[in-house]
Amino acid sequence: MAWTYILECADASYYVGSTVDLERRVSQHDLGEGAAYTRRRLPVRLVWAAQFARVDDACAFEKQVQGWRRDKRIALIEGRYDDLPALALRYRRRRGATGG
Repeated sequence: MAWTYILECADASYYVGSTVDLERRVSQHDLGEGAAYTRRRLPVRLVWAAQFARVDDACAFEKQVQGWRRDKRIALIEGRYDDLPALALRYRRRRGATGG
């Protein structure tokens, strides 16, 4: 089993990661032993996590969420899953992208 997770940092930014041991990894971040990004923004707080059967699925979702804007990450954290497609579409329209 593996996890994708989102931490809220002291500066209100979000960090997205993945791990096979969620409790240990969050503790590492909070102790300043995690990613350089979180070390500079302590303390951190776990705000969202999802479990995956396969490590590669958790890593793939991590990379996907890392590419999302803040408003879409907040919708995920708040459980507003129905809003996610509209947030992506609104972003693509603003950028002038087509398809998808």
